[in-house]
Amino acid sequence: MANLDTWIMVPAYNEATVVRKVIEDLLRTFPKVVVVDDGSADATVDEVRATDARVVCHPMNLGAGAARQTAIEFALRDRRAQYFVTFDADGQHRADDASEMVQFMRENPVDILLGSRFLGAEAIGMSKSKKLLLSAGRVFERFQSGIALTDAHNGLRAFRRNFAQTVKLSMADMAYASELLSLIANSGLPYGEFPVTIDYSDYSKAKGQRSINSVNIATDVLLHRMLKGPRK
Repeated sequence: MANLDTWIMVPAYNEATVVRKVIEDLLRTFPKVVVVDDGSADATVDEVRATDARVVCHPMNLGAGAARQTAIEFALRDRRAQYFVTFDADGQHRADDASEMVQFMRENPVDILLGSRFLGAEAIGMSKSKKLLLSAGRVFERFQSGIALTDAHNGLRAFRRNFAQTVKLSMADMAYASELLSLIANSGLPYGEFPVTIDYSDYSKAKGQRSINSVNIATDVLLHRMLKGPRK
């Protein structure tokens, strides 16, 4: 069976209406999928348990960063695992893109591969305001982490075991994404971007971050950076 050395890691919070289809699509290509339910109040856990995916439950909502850290720690327990992929539960990502990213890493000397919706792939249904916000995010991340990306906040990411073992996310909320980029910069490992498609449905847009939350997240990141000191 293919991809037995790969774990797909799916954080989920109140995604009962879509998560089963997301997981079933993934399982067609990846036999190892773990969903971290981050204290959902709906039937997300029941929907996941109706599939062959593994599920880990937080007793309360701890935040996106905490859910991803739990997923990484769970997947690392599998000593055969060499590739780790983060994948959103809301239906925006495509399993085919995850498969192509893992295959690319098998064939190329890159340890971290970040999905980008701006590298010739489509971002179906993305609003102008969202595009503007993401553009601002690219500038901010280049300033705070030193990494220049075309898409700094794409939840579809793949990395090898050597990087997964170093990831210790201390920011529990959505600010984890900026912290992760700083970890990539400090790792010195080769990284790259890969074109992926993002499907913006009415459901996923309703679940998305509000603009004011982006300001709050940026503030959290800068304060965290000041407390930890300058980048190495």
